[in-house]
Amino acid sequence: MTLTIDEQMAILMRGVEYGDPQIKEVMERELRERLIESQKTGRPLRVYLGVDPTAPDLHLGHTVPMRKLRQFQELGHECVFLIGNFTSLIGDPSDKESSRRQMTPEEVEANARTYTEQAFRILDPEKTIVKYNAEWLAPLTFADVIKLASHFTVQQFLARDNFAKRMKRGDPIWLHEFMYGLMQGYDAVALHTDVQIGGVDQLFNLLAGRKLQEAFGQRPQVAITLPILVGTDGVLRMSKSMGNAIGINEPPDEMYGKVMSIPDSAMLNYFNLLTRYTPAQIAEIEEGLRSGRLHPRDVKMELAREIVSIFYGDEAAKQAEDHFKQVFQRRELPSDMPEYALDQPTRILDILTAAGLVTSRSEGRRLIRQGGVRLDGQVIQDIDVVVTPDGERVLQVGRRRFVRLVGK
Repeated sequence: MTLTIDEQMAILMRGVEYGDPQIKEVMERELRERLIESQKTGRPLRVYLGVDPTAPDLHLGHTVPMRKLRQFQELGHECVFLIGNFTSLIGDPSDKESSRRQMTPEEVEANARTYTEQAFRILDPEKTIVKYNAEWLAPLTFADVIKLASHFTVQQFLARDNFAKRMKRGDPIWLHEFMYGLMQGYDAVALHTDVQIGGVDQLFNLLAGRKLQEAFGQRPQVAITLPILVGTDGVLRMSKSMGNAIGINEPPDEMYGKVMSIPDSAMLNYFNLLTRYTPAQIAEIEEGLRSGRLHPRDVKMELAREIVSIFYGDEAAKQAEDHFKQVFQRRELPSDMPEYALDQPTRILDILTAAGLVTSRSEGRRLIRQGGVRLDGQVIQDIDVVVTPDGERVLQVGRRRFVRLVGK
């Protein structure tokens, strides 16, 4: 059944945020105009979302704009998933109040390898065009870059909130950071897009794309920006580098447990941006929490169950919930924990890395100092502790990772 323009607008504008009512009014009007034209001509809109491979794994924060791209797919539009293998060499300053470390080409290539596979857990692979922006950004000459830069003033860039804060503090703003907005703006030109999706912190870059499209004789794209998903700390945006991320490839038990660890204040942010719930259902939950009719713990379990179900299905979500209840509510050890053979006295750091409980010795040291490592229920406080192979012992990292140490 073909949806009316009003019905399509209700879907596509749900959750969209600009922080400026005038921009919202312009974008809504332009999107409606394009949808009407698309319906009349039969030409689908060309919509794109760009993601820089700054880490090897996608997290739940990445899925917020991906779900919006999926909505455009389901309405029959042409959707491009753009991997920023060139822009990531510069580093996006949009969400930073300090300079971002520049990545090497080798790091970018390694991170980009798994991005499409992970993205297809949200997007329809049959309806997704995958592009890499090095295709058109790498061949640009210095003269080309100067031409792009001539369409913007230094004042326009310095007016950005994060740059303004750094200026006020006297912190450095590096010249290459200005290049990011130019490069992302040129992506819109190269792709001839009708619509670009991004986080609300990306609004400057999306509007830069509109400006460059006009300069190149193209019709400026519609900018669709969405709120930022907070991390498990409930304050900062979700980010792998901040240690507050929930990866979309994490096992169901890990994913469920991490959702349960978020502060109560962050629950509605997650319900609005990550779940399949309707606005009416979310409003009912909000009212229930406010009135005391619903207990925050029960609501958070419903949220965790829904998020795990999106990625792994209902049965896996139920098993993850049962595991959480067993381990954390009844304080029981999981029955299916992996085993690690210990045949000689071994330093705790070596066991943590060899058993796969941490990704590096530095992570192990950090977790021990934070009190996040337990042996037989007792907190380990010394990074030089040696564990002897005396029968069976249980090593625990955080609240969700366990290994049974078995002496030979």
